[in-house]
Amino acid sequence: MKKVISTKNAPAAIGPYSQAIEVNGLIFISGQLPIDPATGQFPEGGVKEQTLQAFKNIKAILAEEGLMTDNIVKTTVLLADMSLFAEMNEVYASQFNGSFPARSAFAVKALPKDALVEIEVIASR
Repeated sequence: MKKVISTKNAPAAIGPYSQAIEVNGLIFISGQLPIDPATGQFPEGGVKEQTLQAFKNIKAILAEEGLMTDNIVKTTVLLADMSLFAEMNEVYASQFNGSFPARSAFAVKALPKDALVEIEVIASR
């Protein structure tokens, strides 16, 4: 049975999808754009600030279920350009304690709202 997970501490879905879904102890968090839920805007700055905001949103969704980044087993990072990888990676690495989850990273032609980064995760209870 699937369970819809939602929190007001992360941006609402901007389309026909859920913030997250849980099935059999796995939590699938939809790609998180770097939108500040309080303002509806991207943070000022570049990919570092946007990566940090995307993780704030991910952490808020995890916290709704009593989970943390230690529960993340897989991430997918979408970048507007691979030249942003090193800066994104610096912030990304700081979000985990100890072991890192499996990860894929891709450059895409464009992201919604012209974001520089979008991150989706799979977590486990």
